[in-house]
Amino acid sequence: MKMELMTPLILVNLKTYTESMGEKAVTLAKIAEEVSKETGICIALAPQFSDLHRVACSSDVPVFAQHIDSVTPGRGTGAILAEAVIEAGAIGTLLNHSERQLKLADLEASLVRAKAVGLKVCVCSNNQAVSGAAAALDPDFIAVEPPELIGTGIPVSQTQPEVVTATVKTIQKVNSKVIPLCGAGISTGEDVVAALKLGTHGVLLASGVTKAKDPKKVLLDMAIHAK
Repeated sequence: MKMELMTPLILVNLKTYTESMGEKAVTLAKIAEEVSKETGICIALAPQFSDLHRVACSSDVPVFAQHIDSVTPGRGTGAILAEAVIEAGAIGTLLNHSERQLKLADLEASLVRAKAVGLKVCVCSNNQAVSGAAAALDPDFIAVEPPELIGTGIPVSQTQPEVVTATVKTIQKVNSKVIPLCGAGISTGEDVVAALKLGTHGVLLASGVTKAKDPKKVLLDMAIHAK
């Protein structure tokens, strides 16, 4: 049985790093499951599409797709079908990551398709204005990620706290049901604490775990600090 998706949430995007694909993705999933069970903190993974099924089958951690398109079953060669990622074992999807940005109309269409089939949706946002627009579309989560800090190890939660607090206020004003997350540069337990203190309910990160020499040590540090 898959672990329940709850907050505080640590959502790890495996991106297309070679360190987190194939059997390495499975290894990370098993590590995430161990840490989650040990600490009681929810850890979810967003693997590459080719690894969705194997990651979902190899552990009980919640699995997100990295993206879905707005297509419906039938024609749509090369598109990512919402029903297909569910069939592979995903319970949610990221949308509008800075490396896979969408126009607002396309974001809405993909979000509507995701929610129609029961996928949880985490919309990534690069600023306060986009966060407000995204909140109006009623996703489950919005992760604020200034793109200039992604992958730098420089945490937005500590270097640009005003960006996080302003975004959280905007999200709550537009749609109080949306759960705010914090991303960009998150790599330590202290970064997680800082993010939670700013009003978010978890973090979205990638290289801080996927490129770590000891991913379990990093995840354990984050999960302990999130308690």
